[in-house]
Amino acid sequence: MKKRLMTWIKKIITGLVIAVMAATFFQVIIFRYVNPPFTVNMIYEKAIAAHKNMPFKPRSYKWKNLEQISVYLQQAVLASEDQRFMSHHGFDFREIKLALKDIITRKGFRGASTISMQTARSLFLPSSRSLTRKLAEAWYTVLIELVWDKKRILEMYLNTVDWGKANVGAQAAAQAYFSCDAKNLTDRQAALLTAILPSPHKWSAVSPGTHVRLRQTRILRQMKNMPVLK
Repeated sequence: MKKRLMTWIKKIITGLVIAVMAATFFQVIIFRYVNPPFTVNMIYEKAIAAHKNMPFKPRSYKWKNLEQISVYLQQAVLASEDQRFMSHHGFDFREIKLALKDIITRKGFRGASTISMQTARSLFLPSSRSLTRKLAEAWYTVLIELVWDKKRILEMYLNTVDWGKANVGAQAAAQAYFSCDAKNLTDRQAALLTAILPSPHKWSAVSPGTHVRLRQTRILRQMKNMPVLK
């Protein structure tokens, strides 16, 4: 009886795992062709606010195709967030190795997330921190690298990344911070927007401090070496 029960439980677990894998794969296939009307995190934040009876400011979000986003912003995010974007397959193992080395030697924590990983996180997952979420992020990263091309990944990233002050995506950020469309961002504006991405709720593109200005300068210097996806 006990053996039969264990067999039954294993079958249920296996079935659930297969179902989840199939559902997530279907999600990624859909978004290869369909532009998302919202992100999971947008729904999650609204649900949390409602549950806690907290005021909620609706997120500003408007999709723009990659051709409608400044090439300077495309180059800026590559320069700042993922310079090996075109050569890796979702995971930059060189950066991961350096991040682990810094942790071991107690030099502090450095991010090793690629644009592919950040896209998986911003589109499909809530902003909570947990091991389950990190595993889901890795799984979605594998899927989007298999199903989407690099242009689609960058396009999705630029439209779903959190730019702070309730702004999601390049168009919302461009309008909020510089009163222009994403297409018309200058190189300096693009570098400044990208400079605040590690902490968009803490750093400001309107009143940038010394650290943000230094990041902007470094990004501007490196942008010229970054490709433009067509």
